[in-house]
Amino acid sequence: MTLKQKTTDLKKRMRDALKGGGSKAIEKQKATGKMTARERIIAILDPKTFHEYDLFVKHAGKDFDMDKKYLPGDGVITGTGILSGHPVCIYAQDFTVAGGSLGWMHAKKITKIMDHALKLKVPLIGINDSGGARIQEGVNALAGYGEIFYRNTQASGVIPQISVILGPCAGGAVYSPALTDFVFVVDKVSKMFITGPEVVKTVLGEEVSMEELGGARVHAEITGNAHFFAESEDECFDQIKHLISFIPWNNEKKADSFPSKPPKTRVFKIDNIIPTDTRQPYDVCDIIKAICDDSEFFEIQKHFAANIVIGFARLGGQTVGFVANQPKVMAGVLDIDSSDKAARFVRYCDAFNIPLVTLVDLPGYLPGIEQEHAGVIRHGAKVLYAYSEATVPKITVILRKAYGGGYIAMCSHHLKADFVFAWPYAEIAVMGPDGAANIIFKNEIKNAENPDEMRKQKIKEYKKKFANPYVAAAYGYIDAVIEPNETRHFLIHALEISNHKTEIRIKKKHGIPPF
Repeated sequence: MTLKQKTTDLKKRMRDALKGGGSKAIEKQKATGKMTARERIIAILDPKTFHEYDLFVKHAGKDFDMDKKYLPGDGVITGTGILSGHPVCIYAQDFTVAGGSLGWMHAKKITKIMDHALKLKVPLIGINDSGGARIQEGVNALAGYGEIFYRNTQASGVIPQISVILGPCAGGAVYSPALTDFVFVVDKVSKMFITGPEVVKTVLGEEVSMEELGGARVHAEITGNAHFFAESEDECFDQIKHLISFIPWNNEKKADSFPSKPPKTRVFKIDNIIPTDTRQPYDVCDIIKAICDDSEFFEIQKHFAANIVIGFARLGGQTVGFVANQPKVMAGVLDIDSSDKAARFVRYCDAFNIPLVTLVDLPGYLPGIEQEHAGVIRHGAKVLYAYSEATVPKITVILRKAYGGGYIAMCSHHLKADFVFAWPYAEIAVMGPDGAANIIFKNEIKNAENPDEMRKQKIKEYKKKFANPYVAAAYGYIDAVIEPNETRHFLIHALEISNHKTEIRIKKKHGIPPF
């Protein structure tokens, strides 16, 4: 065969492989409003930067007439490309080929690109659109999942891992996204569950749709399994590009810095955001936008456990991770879900050299039988563990209330925050003035001629003595009491001087978090 004939043969083989599951399968995919696997990869990456590998891999199935079937690329596309000027590794399951089902060689393609990502220290993006394990390949399909999960775990904290759910992701397949850093879902497109509607009906006798069981909104709002929710695939890809602009490319680097921009103070004026009445709610996101560069705040898990806010912003051009109580939702209390949400984000920021800024305004942990029985002690301890373990710069600002265990948990000096600032009307105490007065002055109130008047007096007395930042400042637990409009200046300065922070920790294999 001549060189020209060999080239012609190569081009024919490539054309056949690039057809995926064929025109009918592609039409069916598009009819549901979904892009093809290659279209998705091309839409995410910078133009004309995708390089595909393992195009000619063949499946390993022998039984049930599988040896007679041709599955182009074995139902998954893998390769490398450039995203926002930086290299990434990427794979996308192709639902048009055997429903994107995972067999041994399908898994081998994924694990190979995962190994590349870890070896090259670049982010990994995985697009999930699969019917699950390929039944015809039996235990080899399960082995393939196990190999993927192991690599997800090994890569954790070393390179960013992004999962994009753009179709079904069921059974064992869901554990790979669960092990990654960020999960993206699209309304009416994404489906994630361990057992599908048919199994639920058979075992429990309950009828439920795929959307109700594991749709995008379920995971964005209820389970917390998804970090970003989008209305369309295009919006989802824009979210991925936005996220990538904030995070470093591996754990040995810092996120790219940008020119510093002042906040949009005409829209977000910090003095006008906090109500004078300490019981009145406000949106802490407005505080963040009044502080950060260009008032740009990229919130994560916006729809889940909304009583705490997490996300990325920049201060002086440098990426920081914000953790903030949200007074307009449940008064900003810590509960089971918000504790999990905050702790995981703190650990991510610490792993990838992103300084932490914590804004505190909470009455403590959420009381109640339901929370206690569901394990709020264990879940709440995750926040304590995550902050205590973190060695990145940690800066805390107490805005209004910081009561009880909540004060300690939200990155207090006692968990080795580098700087703790407080606004002049911050209240730092074991509990709120009303409850504290009822306990401390119980007998005096009970025996008073006018108990209601005595209670008011004692509440005022408690506030004067304890519900202010100056008692904590007197012990050195607050580094500075600052005016609200000085917050940005103090934060940027604190970041600058802690830029080369180092900590020596006790040598150990690893700690045991309260999982």
